[in-house]
Amino acid sequence: MTMPVEIVTVPCLSDNYAFVVHDDATGETAVVDVPEAAPIAAILKQREWTLSQVWLTHHHWDHVDGLAELLADHPARVVGAKADAHRLPPLDHAVTPGDTFDFAGHAVHVIDVPGHTVGHIALHLPDADAVFTADSLMALGCGRLFEGTADQMWGSMQRLMALPRDTVVYSGHEYTAANARFALTIDPENSALISRSQDIEAARAAQTPTVPSTLALELETNPFLRAADPHIRAHLGLADASDAQVFAEIRARKDAF
Repeated sequence: MTMPVEIVTVPCLSDNYAFVVHDDATGETAVVDVPEAAPIAAILKQREWTLSQVWLTHHHWDHVDGLAELLADHPARVVGAKADAHRLPPLDHAVTPGDTFDFAGHAVHVIDVPGHTVGHIALHLPDADAVFTADSLMALGCGRLFEGTADQMWGSMQRLMALPRDTVVYSGHEYTAANARFALTIDPENSALISRSQDIEAARAAQTPTVPSTLALELETNPFLRAADPHIRAHLGLADASDAQVFAEIRARKDAF
């Protein structure tokens, strides 16, 4: 029987997360984004795992700055977006949306998720019911539109919304408490959101990560995935707007929050 893929959430910097992905059957290990080297190296040492791959979601410094230091002691194959190769660290394997690549006999699917940056990718590992979304879809939020447009980010959200509901969403930051406070201003009567907000407060009080979450939970509570909801539309005074227009309004309100 094949052992399942194990995924370890690794807090980095002040509020970033990296994720170490390990396949016990083959011993292969990958890391998703490298905000800093030391916490990831500590996990590898503790578990006695050998790093074989690095998957980069986008070029921002707080997702790549630890890579050179990590590779110095843990050489591995670096995978990232071909479109962003000019501003990512050197890549061994440049991928484009729609590509798949192999990790320990498991297919990793590359999803185009522009908005936060224009070259941002998400990485879907169906065999582990996991998607690594970094700063595109986040727990109760989505990334700020530094480079892309609201229309682009709404398209990204739709691609991620199409994944199986039981997919576990591994996003890049511990922003969930602040996102919850904002979400309640958009969807104040959502009982699932109210309950989730209380759970988040308890988790943060205990210094427990709120990442990962599940796509099912995001679909029920994340306002950035709920542009079609009639209660949200009524609350925003946008009953007759398109979903993309509702999303854009929610994103604009979050920017000003």
